[in-house]
Amino acid sequence: MKNKYLAVLFILLTAISFIYAENLQHGFSSSSVDRMGDTIRIKESYKEKDRDTNEYLKDRLKPIQYNFKRINSITNWTSIKKQNIEGESAEGGEATYYYKNKRLEKIMARHYGEMGQVLIEYYLLNGNLSFVFEKDYKYNRPLFYDVKAMKENNDTEVFDFEKSEIIETRNYFEKGNLIHIVNSQDCGAPFSGSYMSEEERSIKEDFKRLLKLLQEK
Repeated sequence: MKNKYLAVLFILLTAISFIYAENLQHGFSSSSVDRMGDTIRIKESYKEKDRDTNEYLKDRLKPIQYNFKRINSITNWTSIKKQNIEGESAEGGEATYYYKNKRLEKIMARHYGEMGQVLIEYYLLNGNLSFVFEKDYKYNRPLFYDVKAMKENNDTEVFDFEKSEIIETRNYFEKGNLIHIVNSQDCGAPFSGSYMSEEERSIKEDFKRLLKLLQEK
């Protein structure tokens, strides 16, 4: 009986090692993505706090950052609704709506593409936008670009998620108005008023479309 248990344990450990090796070969990190069938999904924020330390807006950003942390700490949602996002790309997208005690707290929008994907997290405070966190991943090669495709194109790389270019943008809202933007690629200079206005308009339009999508379900 002992030998039987040892054999089963050996098989399980071998299977785990094989899966881990496969993930490393294809460049998938369990800390940053989920692998579901043929889809790679950027992991959403969880138990995370905002890192922005803008001194000028410190006091105004505090309630936004606290709300972000509070929502990220919720583990027992009252309900979670999902809806497909159609028409934006051949790969499509999906939206997830998180409710706590009948109040919509957060919306996650995923947009998939052959050359990358975008995860946008919308956080609400008293029913209004409070914080919008965008993670834009641009792949080094198309999603299904394997060794065969590499050789056929005389290339030197296969698709490797870990080689993606990552751009993160944090948008802070106060009383419905965009007051601060942090982009991982900016040089630290403040954004112009016209740029802020255009970004606010674009974010609010996308947010309204997501709310309308939920109503049509």
